[in-house]
Amino acid sequence: MENEHNKLYPEDQAKVDAYLKQGYNNVERKPYRPLKLLGILLIMVTTISAGSLLLAWMSGIH
Repeated sequence: MENEHNKLYPEDQAKVDAYLKQGYNNVERKPYRPLKLLGILLIMVTTISAGSLLLAWMSGIH
């Protein structure tokens, strides 16, 4: 079925379709784990906060 808005010649469209079927960037990915991300962020923020409090305490800032 030809689309009147298609700007490629049929042979060019065939090349594009062949390229897309190669799966060059097709990579298996691990499932997204939002709780793991939240845990990592919580650890990082806690560590940075504790470091800044320790630095302030060592500098004598109350």
